[in-house]
Amino acid sequence: MGMKKRMAAGVAALLTGVLACGMTSSAQETVRVGALKGPTSMGIVSLGTGEQTDENANAYEKNMVTAADELTAMVIGGDVDIALLPANVASVLYNKTEGGVKVIDINTLGVLYVVETGDSVTSIEDLKGRTVYLTGKGTTPDFVLQYLLAQHGLTTEDVTLEYKSEATEVVSVLTEDDTAIGLLPQPFVTVAGMQNENLKTVLDLMAEWEAVQEEGGSSLVTGVTIVRTEYLEEHEEQVKNFLSDHEASAAFTNENPEAASELIAELGIVPKAQIAEKAIPFCNITFIDGEEMKEALGGYLEVLHGMEPASVGGALPGEDFYYMAE
Repeated sequence: MGMKKRMAAGVAALLTGVLACGMTSSAQETVRVGALKGPTSMGIVSLGTGEQTDENANAYEKNMVTAADELTAMVIGGDVDIALLPANVASVLYNKTEGGVKVIDINTLGVLYVVETGDSVTSIEDLKGRTVYLTGKGTTPDFVLQYLLAQHGLTTEDVTLEYKSEATEVVSVLTEDDTAIGLLPQPFVTVAGMQNENLKTVLDLMAEWEAVQEEGGSSLVTGVTIVRTEYLEEHEEQVKNFLSDHEASAAFTNENPEAASELIAELGIVPKAQIAEKAIPFCNITFIDGEEMKEALGGYLEVLHGMEPASVGGALPGEDFYYMAE
């Protein structure tokens, strides 16, 4: 049930552009975009680049941060207009602000992978009796893994989950212990593989998620893009322009990983272009909006809500959470 990545026309023009996050001569008021460093922001690196001939073309100010709580504070404080963040965090933010944000697209699908140096794991069932090192108790990797364990008749009594505060700590464990099993997101899987050439990806959790879904089931949605409701009401045309620009930018990153990786490194999303270029094919960077977005995201949030209501802010978001551009 893989989600098809939709590519936009006009990518070639982006290749010849010069990085220009500020104003263009014909641009409207600058759109302030906030994003978490990682796959969710890799798809916006070409925003504001290339030749912009449309008199309504947006100009962009990009704000890259490392923590979701920092980004949500910027949204609540009105310091950014549009933000790219984890799917469940968007729902939490919607509930916290009582409808103060709307989701406008899905920007990233599954980026989680189980890795090890041996050959002991080929299925979720093979994790029984083992310890898995991962980040963030009560965050997306935790919820996703526990959901998949439950779908295979396993619990945390069968599989020990050892939580670390940062992905780099998981990488360190995998480097030091060749029997360890880790759950990592990209680009940390790539980083770990560059440090230990014997490390292998043994399970793709997006594929595992899709394998346990019934017809029309949910998708593993990692990142979404939201807009402040107040900003949308006052600048809807700019939001529509952003959607078009975002679709083209995501296509640019997927189709031109070498060029995109240079911009990714320049913006500080990933420290080295080499890492970004190797990681891009496994980051599932995408652009999904409209009814397809609503179906995929709604199903995913229902799964999380069924496991732990607090993971989505206590309640599923209402219909007004989903923006459908006309």
